[in-house]
Amino acid sequence: MDAGAISAYTDFIKTQNTADAKLKEKIDSADYSKASDKELMDVCKQFESYFLEQVFKEMQKTVDCFKSEESSSSSDGLVDFFKDNAIQELASTSTDLQGLGLAQMMYEQMKRNYNI
Repeated sequence: MDAGAISAYTDFIKTQNTADAKLKEKIDSADYSKASDKELMDVCKQFESYFLEQVFKEMQKTVDCFKSEESSSSSDGLVDFFKDNAIQELASTSTDLQGLGLAQMMYEQMKRNYNI
């Protein structure tokens, strides 16, 4: 494994750990016992959207593995940025239109747990 790949992997892990820490902090600081039904469902949909986004990104990696390393250029960062935004929008739209049912199940579970 070359130094560039190791550096990219290290950067990816740092980014994931930072994102995970921010999400955990946000969840721990929230008091859902006083949330309205709409707020609770919105949070559940946001989580489902995040989950779908991660699934789509992993699916994209299976396609990217066939991409030639010789084709890298200075515009790759910009392409990755727009690809990430497109994946986020796709996940959000998918959740809003139909979803997996994960948000509804989480909503019902949270209502039971918080006696709302």
